Amino acid sequence: MAFDAYDDYEQSERVQKWLRQNGLSIAVGVVIGLIAIFGYQQWRNHQATHQLAASGLYQELQSVIDNGNTNASDVLIQQLMSNYADTPYAMFAVSDRARHQVEAKQYDKALESLSWAEQHAVSPELKALVEVRMAHVQLAKGNAQDALSTLDRVPADSYAIVSQELRGDALVKLGRRDDALKAYQAAVKAMGPSVQQGNEVQLKIDDLATAGKQGA
Repeated sequence: MAFDAYDDYEQSERVQKWLRQNGLSIAVGVVIGLIAIFGYQQWRNHQATHQLAASGLYQELQSVIDNGNTNASDVLIQQLMSNYADTPYAMFAVSDRARHQVEAKQYDKALESLSWAEQHAVSPELKALVEVRMAHVQLAKGNAQDALSTLDRVPADSYAIVSQELRGDALVKLGRRDDALKAYQAAVKAMGPSVQQGNEVQLKIDDLATAGKQGA
């Protein structure tokens, strides 16, 4: 029993000595840990508030656009671009502006808007979506080669149906019918087994086949 008591006493002394030697480090570590936890929570709260504010502005923008108030929509879009560029709502707003610019046949302005949206896309999927839209505008403008270059930046597994169809359209304009046929066939393949006969892409394939026979 005496030895056991001595061992307990010695262990207690060692613990107290270790605490005296390392107590400050432990205290600092605890404080740093608490600061990190508190800081992370504050950051999460800030991010949530930031996203919520951007969402509110974007919803307000939709109402303004529906009312046809161009000046007010420009102000809201600029606010989203300046203060909320790190949120998807800024990219959505600029993409919406590009759509209206295309409807007005302001293709250069639309491409400027989409270029900004591409640079500020917050995910690879959204970036690919913007690039597909850019290719569509470039093709509408008559720049088939630029459209192909833009489509080359789109990952093969992203929006395969529409991107391959656009690729086929661009290749047709460039007179590359064989390559266009391959692109259209890739688009149909991406549609899967449930694809309906007589869909638009299949009609384009049939048109190319007919043109090939006539040119033979």
